[in-house]
Amino acid sequence: MPVFSFTATESEAGERLDTVIAARLHTISRSRASRLIRAGYVTVNGLIKKPGYLAKPGDVVQSEIPCPEPVTFMPEAIPLSILYEDRDVIVLNKPSGLVVHPGAGHQHRTLVNALLFHCPDLEGVGGGIRPGIVHRLDKETSGCMVVAKNDLAHAKLSRQFKMREIRKVYLALVYGEVKTPAGVIRLPVGRHPTDRKKMSTQSRRSRPTETRWKIKEVFSGVTLLEIDLKTGRTHQVRVHCAATGHPVVGDVIYGGRKRWKNVTLPQVQDLLRSVQRQLLHAWKLEFVHPRLGQSMTFESPVPEDMASVLESLRLISNHG
Repeated sequence: MPVFSFTATESEAGERLDTVIAARLHTISRSRASRLIRAGYVTVNGLIKKPGYLAKPGDVVQSEIPCPEPVTFMPEAIPLSILYEDRDVIVLNKPSGLVVHPGAGHQHRTLVNALLFHCPDLEGVGGGIRPGIVHRLDKETSGCMVVAKNDLAHAKLSRQFKMREIRKVYLALVYGEVKTPAGVIRLPVGRHPTDRKKMSTQSRRSRPTETRWKIKEVFSGVTLLEIDLKTGRTHQVRVHCAATGHPVVGDVIYGGRKRWKNVTLPQVQDLLRSVQRQLLHAWKLEFVHPRLGQSMTFESPVPEDMASVLESLRLISNHG
């Protein structure tokens, strides 16, 4: 079981304990540090503290990091759409409907099951039920994902995500005819006060969140946005769009399921009513290769269901 020990410096004074640990150990995220602290693996001056404990100069922080849990999920021969692969990374085009990793209600037919079949050596990279996973997309969201194939890639990509050095560009079809050409949404996002499955801008424990957007196309009653994420909170695009009155079309959780009723044109109403999932696509992904040090950019083609809706909207607009 790996052990670490360090003494808090003046510059770390006043920082949360989980934040300090994550900054010191580049291979551990703040959320994982928080879990280790809560589980009693971390002591400060020999005492167990909470993740929110504010460090003081001279604090001696010690911990044992439990070894990664063995992967118990079976490899499954699920087709993968691979955009790029080498000995360090796999860049995928994740289809809508595919859950990224096993969890409650999803023990099989996940992206992790498919990855373990495609790349058996992935087992143990990152540990637990998320081997190789350095970021996630919601089940219904399609598009670009990068997966680490070894510990070096996992540590370096995780750090790039943590330091906000990875560029993620999405396409989202949202309700409403957006008038301003571009803008920035800065609303804090945290767990919903009463519904633990949702995120909210009204959370009591929220984190700073930034979403930059610009219009790509405007149709009758809906707008296609290009969205550049500067942070990577859970459900960030969906929460921010809904908070500004423009929920993503087809988003059951954040108000985008039945908004078609407010659209004026009957043809557009019928089209939007037929949408089966949130029309959100992780379009582009840019990161620095963990071994080569080169900047790499990948683009995932718009999936057929979303492309079909957009083409129909264009036809309706041209004949309107």
